[in-house]
Amino acid sequence: MTAELVRGQNHPLCEIRLVIRVSAGVPVLAGATLGDENGTVQGSHWVAHPGAPALPGVEVSRQAATEHRLAVDLDALPEAVHRVDVFLALPAGAEGPRRFGAVAAPHTTVEGLDGTELACYTLTGLDSETAVLALELYRRQGAWKVRAMGQGYAAGLPALLADQGLREAADLAAHAHRASAHGPSTTLPTPPPPHDTTARTPHDTSATVPHDVCATTAYDTLAATPHETHEPGSQGTPASGTAGQTPSGGCGYDAQNPYDAHASGTAPPDPGGRVDYRHPGRPPHGTPPPPAPAADDRPAQPVAGDAAGWSMEERLYNQVWGMFEDLARTTAAYRSAVDFADSRLEKELDQALADPRDRLGAAGDAAREAAHARRTQLVDQARAVLDRDLAQLTAESEVVEPALPTAYARWDNPVWHGYCVPAEPPMALRLGDLHLPESVPLRIPLLVRLPLERGLWLDSGAGAADGFPDSAELRHLALEAAVAIAVRLLAVHPAGDFAVQIIDPAGAGAAAFGPLLRSGVLAAPPATGAAGLTELLERLTRRVDLVQMALRAGAPESLPADVDTARQLLIVHDFPHGFDDRAVTRLRYLADEGPGVGVHLLLVADREDAAAYGPLLDPLWRSLLRLTPVPDDHFADPWVGHAWTYEPSLVPAGSHIVHQVLTEVARARTQHR
Repeated sequence: MTAELVRGQNHPLCEIRLVIRVSAGVPVLAGATLGDENGTVQGSHWVAHPGAPALPGVEVSRQAATEHRLAVDLDALPEAVHRVDVFLALPAGAEGPRRFGAVAAPHTTVEGLDGTELACYTLTGLDSETAVLALELYRRQGAWKVRAMGQGYAAGLPALLADQGLREAADLAAHAHRASAHGPSTTLPTPPPPHDTTARTPHDTSATVPHDVCATTAYDTLAATPHETHEPGSQGTPASGTAGQTPSGGCGYDAQNPYDAHASGTAPPDPGGRVDYRHPGRPPHGTPPPPAPAADDRPAQPVAGDAAGWSMEERLYNQVWGMFEDLARTTAAYRSAVDFADSRLEKELDQALADPRDRLGAAGDAAREAAHARRTQLVDQARAVLDRDLAQLTAESEVVEPALPTAYARWDNPVWHGYCVPAEPPMALRLGDLHLPESVPLRIPLLVRLPLERGLWLDSGAGAADGFPDSAELRHLALEAAVAIAVRLLAVHPAGDFAVQIIDPAGAGAAAFGPLLRSGVLAAPPATGAAGLTELLERLTRRVDLVQMALRAGAPESLPADVDTARQLLIVHDFPHGFDDRAVTRLRYLADEGPGVGVHLLLVADREDAAAYGPLLDPLWRSLLRLTPVPDDHFADPWVGHAWTYEPSLVPAGSHIVHQVLTEVARARTQHR
């Protein structure tokens, strides 16, 4: 049974040699790009198009046509290739429609060599786009999957290729269009079956490219890199259909399940439906070598660090973000399936009640019961697929979480008990955890790259916790979360490379700042009162100005001796209490210019307290990454826009780990001096 995909949904591929069929209502150009572990196309030699139709492992049609057959041999791809993106484009300068919205929705099908349909996807919802990424084949945990993309580009093929990192995108697109207009009129024949039908192991494993964190006015959005998300239909930007819209085309509705290729009236065995977590060439720990190379007989087990990267730290970072992307997309598929089932139920109920004679009586009751039963069956089968994927991700999380280094680990991780001051700063820092309503027990670490490119804001207002009754307790929790972040930043940097400054105008945070004060890790006591606040802001503003001038002059060694070159974290508690207009202006300057020269802001504030400033402070709030002291669903992913619930990384009650860590940091600083 074919898996009928919706936008964003992925599906495992149980075959290595594939045929991808494309059907469109008008002639279109078809091609494919090969991407590395970061999704980047290394050059024109990694693009299959009518002017260069054959690459290792990929062959495409040589002319624009209404029907295409693309041949893909995943095992023949270069070892550095981790993604194959299939694209379509309307011919340039040809007589005919100028946008995909004016033609029938293109339909794609992934088949095995024997003609068995594995997955299909209809590209609905297109409008002004003239080029579109249709499907993506990608390698995850040693297994290949297909993903329904549907990302359209109003600026056409040049924008699509440029978005994948090709500098010569315009010239290559023009060459492809010229070749498609003059190529032979035949489409690609189906490749012959291989002599050796034994399944072969892919070359390598790779995690999905991680994405850093940025904010918007609606949500603090996790922004996609390198494919930045924009409004649909704008020039050179992805535009897509609506997830959950009922597809049309060759893969019609199946009453059993349009989303699970392994479900049918009698469910067959599912040898290829699960992700293979085995590290290539390495058996599970403690497993004796098999007597024969029948590696597929071994039980699949997740492996920590089973991702692309030069170091274990980088591999774990990439693996965490791969888990995040997988959870986002499998949840999107489940929600789309539920939406589809609901819309089908509504349609069937309308049809059952269309004839007034059938509204009452046994016939009407039977029709309604049958419609509800079909809806329940669809949802149950979609939930079974989601539960399968959640089980895989949970198993991976259970081996990844204990293997994380201190910068990525929760405070209750035993790795903190063996803490020692590092010689080099890490590549990222854990700020908390993310989860979705469908997967509450499964937490994905929220990792942000270091050095911080943006300041942080711990929201202590009532908006940070809907229904939280005690505002004083909420402010206390926000300050505790800020101190925990400050301790973590101090702990993961080498001795003398990071300093913490505090502004506490009314002295209300003295108790929470106690561990930092008693350990002696602060550069100076917290600044209190108007005079202390002004003096510290002036000193940090001077540091930013001097470092900027020294860097522009190319003479960083010319800084005055009293300028501390260590990175600085400025914690501002209870903003805007104690701030006048001049102090607010300086704070905004530090938020904008400080991160580039090593001065970072951590604001603990309720935005409502600053309402008197009106829109003057809007740029400040937008420039900061908003965090909350209690769980809150204010994050969104870049792929499907889920509202992710964020939970702060707090020290367990009664734990002495902060005291232990700060004592070690203070000792190392004393030796460093």
